[in-house]
Amino acid sequence: MKDYIIGENEAGQRLDKYLGKLLREAPAGFYYKMLRKKNITLNGRKASGAEILGQGDHIRLFLSEETIRKFQAAAPVIQACGRLDIIYEDDDFLFANKPVGLLSVPDGKGGSSLTEELTAYLLNKGSLTREEMAVFQPSVCSRLDRNTSGITAAGKTLRALQELSAAIKEHRIRKEYLALAAGKITEERRISAYLDKNPKTNMAVISDRPLGKDSVRIETAYRPVQANGECTLLEVELVTGKFHQIRAQLASLGHPLVGDTKYGDPGLNRIYRDKYGLRSQFLHAYRLTFLKDTIPEEALLSRLSGKVLQADLPGLFQRILQDQKW
Repeated sequence: MKDYIIGENEAGQRLDKYLGKLLREAPAGFYYKMLRKKNITLNGRKASGAEILGQGDHIRLFLSEETIRKFQAAAPVIQACGRLDIIYEDDDFLFANKPVGLLSVPDGKGGSSLTEELTAYLLNKGSLTREEMAVFQPSVCSRLDRNTSGITAAGKTLRALQELSAAIKEHRIRKEYLALAAGKITEERRISAYLDKNPKTNMAVISDRPLGKDSVRIETAYRPVQANGECTLLEVELVTGKFHQIRAQLASLGHPLVGDTKYGDPGLNRIYRDKYGLRSQFLHAYRLTFLKDTIPEEALLSRLSGKVLQADLPGLFQRILQDQKW
């Protein structure tokens, strides 16, 4: 027999979803059978699994320790290197400046990710325990490509994750990037198109009309900050956030990002690689703005209403701009 008391990070979800995480290795239908037989109870009563859990609820498993251990997944191995550049942190949220080369989430192939760096940081700080990780793991809400740097948003609690995800989806957080694009761009624009992902090439295809049922509409706004005749530094607002959106959409306009090996100009990339050692696209998520009067007062995010968070450019990007006297 084992008892579990629902904490803040577990509250708000269905009982069956919680049991599915707690007994991750159990066969389908196992915990429903145990619920019917009252081998699993909620607050001392029989439950169906559809109940929404509240903080302080008491779940009791009338199962042997051996059975519980067999069905609980082993604690994940955390691949962390201590690369967490924190911009802002409170009890619920953490915003970090992700370096080039670091994944946002694990890809199953080994190596570190920002999510694992966050988890290791919270474990070391004592804000998270390995037992809690059986049913809740902190995570990144705004993912960046491996070779895109900049500010990323993470939730340290379940409620924070839910609020962040909703705010991003509902465009209550403005996301802005700095990008170095090929060619001279003189006008501010807001552009829309359709994007399809080619799974064979792992690249985005941009068109002015839907190409199929999986086409998604995208929208990007950009403003030229400075130009040197060869390239233009852009401030880009990601209105919709889709796969390789900024990189592919600017390339489709004839202005690929400097250093972009998928969509870029090989000749221009070679110049920047040889001169500066640039081996990734010059694209940096540099600012998040929490739009005032769009976040409910009762929300955890309300404490960030009107706040602007900004991530410094990587040192290499700064050196390129300084060398070219931008």
